[in-house]
Amino acid sequence: MNTEGLRSLQAPLKERYKSEPSAARITLKAEGRIGENVTCSVETGRALVAAGLHPATGGDGLHACSGDMLLQALVACAGVTLNAVAIALGIAIEHGEVHAEGDLDFRGTLGVDKAAPVGFTAIRLTFHLKSNASAEQLATLHKLTERYCVVFQTLRHSPAMEVRVVP
Repeated sequence: MNTEGLRSLQAPLKERYKSEPSAARITLKAEGRIGENVTCSVETGRALVAAGLHPATGGDGLHACSGDMLLQALVACAGVTLNAVAIALGIAIEHGEVHAEGDLDFRGTLGVDKAAPVGFTAIRLTFHLKSNASAEQLATLHKLTERYCVVFQTLRHSPAMEVRVVP
């Protein structure tokens, strides 16, 4: 891929997003299944992950999108954390699924509209649980999972960031 190739891939998308701003707003999704021994299985589609452009920015869909990977990391961490908290509290989970959705406006990423945000504008995390736990136990499970999930807390409270380019 060279500069001209990338421009030719993205030009029609940029034009479309200028004329149809709603076409640039996409919701990405990830899901996982709570497993045994404090695990959560997340479908990534690949064993070795090669990240690339999302189709909304000119990608061909053959590579993982980093936005999808972020949501998958959230699902995995939240699932593992919920599983560990449930075990610690003695709450039996018969079946559990974790779903994450995140809204993006690709006009920001592509520089089509400088007022459009770059990155997720909203993320929703949902647990679907089959358990005999009481409402009070589930509320405690929810609260502690949120409190101890590293990825959730990192997204909620952005850490100090540093970027360097080293020749």
